[in-house]
Amino acid sequence: MDIKTHLEIDYTLCGEPIEVVDDEFAKVMLNTTSNMKVDEKGLVHGGFIFGAADFCAMLCVNHPNVVLASSHVKFLKPSKVGDILFFEASLLKKEKNKRVVKVIGYRQSKDDMVFEGEFLCIIPKKHVLGK
Repeated sequence: MDIKTHLEIDYTLCGEPIEVVDDEFAKVMLNTTSNMKVDEKGLVHGGFIFGAADFCAMLCVNHPNVVLASSHVKFLKPSKVGDILFFEASLLKKEKNKRVVKVIGYRQSKDDMVFEGEFLCIIPKKHVLGK
């Protein structure tokens, strides 16, 4: 895998890349841990789920300057500490510097989906923070 984006992201919080095919597909695995829980029952905060899905979308585009412009997502089932989640991102549309990426998240199989969404990714000419 030749990862070109989000090079300093924390894989323990946003998932570990498993597969990356530029402008086509990406797969990420997230081990949910106790520092992600919100209560005594072990419910994982949705922000970690979203973070892994977002990272997977960025890897699908795999450009050094890619950023998220918007998303439309659904949390389909709750996740708990100890779940191992997989996220798959597929390119739906490519237009100039814009990419629309579909991301699904699931436990062991796609029959146990926990997340789905569409992400609008933008590739600016320069890094969004300047030089």
